[in-house]
This record gives sequence, structure tokens and C-alpha cells, in this order.
Amino acid sequence: MPSEYTVPGLSERDGAKVAGLLQKQLSTYNDLHLTLKHVHWNVVGPNFIGVHEMIDPQVELVRGYADEAAERIAALGQSPLGTPGAILKDRTWDDYSVARDTAQAHLAALDLVYTGVIEDTRKCIDTLEDLDLVSQDMLIDHAGELEKFQWFMRAHLENSGGQLASGGARTEKSAASNAKKK
Repeated sequence: MPSEYTVPGLSERDGAKVAGLLQKQLSTYNDLHLTLKHVHWNVVGPNFIGVHEMIDPQVELVRGYADEAAERIAALGQSPLGTPGAILKDRTWDDYSVARDTAQAHLAALDLVYTGVIEDTRKCIDTLEDLDLVSQDMLIDHAGELEKFQWFMRAHLENSGGQLASGGARTEKSAASNAKKK
């Protein structure tokens, strides 16, 4: 049920619109931190420990982003939805498709996941330009850290010539498969 208030300086209509955009981010972040934990539990192979330990701080960071987005939604006078059903309702992406596999396979698949998350976050940042600079600033901070972690992952996938082991794949499974071949 929508409230009858939002933050000072925004109309209730704009506050609700911003909250709707942030709800999609909240669902994205909840899905992402669960996907990262899935990878953390299912990564195997020679680089297991490095990737296993690299992922946990990112899980915590993304959980924090979910909390920030949820709290901003509440400040805007709306109710943040953090349920599995909310994730599914907001989802415009497929479920993560790689189970137990090598570090290279998971990193290649996660690279595609991060590309989608970052692209969607940047679109939201652009939309917020004329609505709410406070929410936009929050997402700009999130995007910068997400991009940095994608760089960390890509450093594991990149050769000295700058090519990624995922070989331009469009699906997680094909990215994982390509990475295992190299």
C-alpha cells in the first residue's frame, strides 16, 4: 500500500517512481548475492581457494547494496520487497545456469551476469538523472564497485593480448565452456 509521503523535495508521484526503479535494483542485488554464494559453494579446481575467498567480500558488499536500496525505498515512503517472489516478479534475466564447475568456468559465467547487472544499473542511473540525484548518487557508487569486481574477475579470464577466455559468449553455459577450453 503506497504511503502519502516521500522525501522532502520530491512529489509523491516521483517518489513512487524512484522507489519502483530501486525495487528492481533491490531484486537484482538480492539475486546477485544469492548467485555469488551459489558460485562460492560450487567452485572447484586448482584456483578454488582464491576464487572462493574473492567472492565472499563481494557477497557482503552486494548484500549491503540491497540494504541501502531497501532503506532508500522506505525513506521514499514505499515498502521494499525482499521476498523470493519479488525477485521473480522483477526478474528480466534467466536463473544462473552453472552448477559445480571450475573457477574459470564460473568466472566466465559471472562476467556475463555482471555485464547485465551493470548495464541495468547504468540505465537506472540515467533514468534517475531528472528524478532523484540522491538515489542516483547511491547507484553510481554501487556501479563503480560492481565494475571494479568485474575487472577482478576478468583479470582471471584475460590473456596478455586482452582477449577474454569466455570468447564473446552470449550465455553463461557457453562462456563457462569456452573458458574451460582455454
